[in-house]
Formats: sequence, C-alpha cells, structure tokens
Amino acid sequence: MRFRPPVAADGPAVTALIAACPPLDRNSRYCNLIQCSHFADHCVVAERAGRIVGWVSGHRPPSGPETFFVWQVAVSPEGRGQGLAGRMIDALLARPAQEGVSHLITTVTDDNSASWALFRKLARQHDAALDRSVMFEREAHFAGVHPTEFLARIGPLKTISAD
Repeated sequence: MRFRPPVAADGPAVTALIAACPPLDRNSRYCNLIQCSHFADHCVVAERAGRIVGWVSGHRPPSGPETFFVWQVAVSPEGRGQGLAGRMIDALLARPAQEGVSHLITTVTDDNSASWALFRKLARQHDAALDRSVMFEREAHFAGVHPTEFLARIGPLKTISAD
C-alpha cells in the first residue's frame, strides 16, 4: 500500500471511489479535482497496484490553523478492515504541511457508526479526548433535507512522525 498526495489526474478515480462509498455525500467532479490539485498537501490517496483504494480529504481552516479538518474518508471494499482510514489520516498529519496541528476535527451524522468508530479509535490511539457538539443542524442549516452534523474534536494530539 502506498500513500501519496493526489494529483489532478486522480480526480475521476476519487469521484468514483466516493460514489462507491455510501453514505458519503457526493461532491461535484470539479470539487474533487480542486481537492486533488489545490489541496493536495491536505489530501491523501492510498494506492495498491496502481489503483486508488482509499481517499481522505481535508484542510486547515484559516480561522483555526492549529486544527486539521477531515472532510471525507473513503475506503473501497477491498481496503476495508485493515485500518486504512486511520493510517491515511496519520500519514496526512505527519506531513510538513500539518506542522503545528494540535487537534483533528470533522463532522459526522449521528447514524454514521463507521465514522464514529474511526474517530473514537483515533482518539484512543493518540491518547486524546474526543468532544462532540452540534455543528450544523438539520433544520437551520440543511433546510430539513440532511441530518444534523456533529462536530467531533480530537486533541490535543501527540506528535506524529512520518514513518
């Protein structure tokens, strides 16, 4: 398994992977292309035998540069059950672009048990607290068409080294 920053040519494969990983929200192809190019330092693909089997997108919010926001995590069926999602996130956090990050944040719907399990596991592995609060409410922010998104905040993180 090889972890690497994405390149623009990965956009179609990333789009296809996200589409194959419900319940992930599908972004536009253009959004995925921008993530693969403009935000490559904050995204990672996991590649096996030349095929993308994992993807994590994220960024450092300008209003909180000490945090790293995980936007999406997608792992193909062939990559599941191997701790791939957590390994990709750790690989991202170990990059020079994330120097100074002390907290990991993301939003997760209440019913996304796989994501909650991932972020609870990351908190345990980093010996850090996981705090949960409402970030975007169903009615106020999604006009009733999307479930409430809860903010998961993990930290402070122990130092991560690139192995």
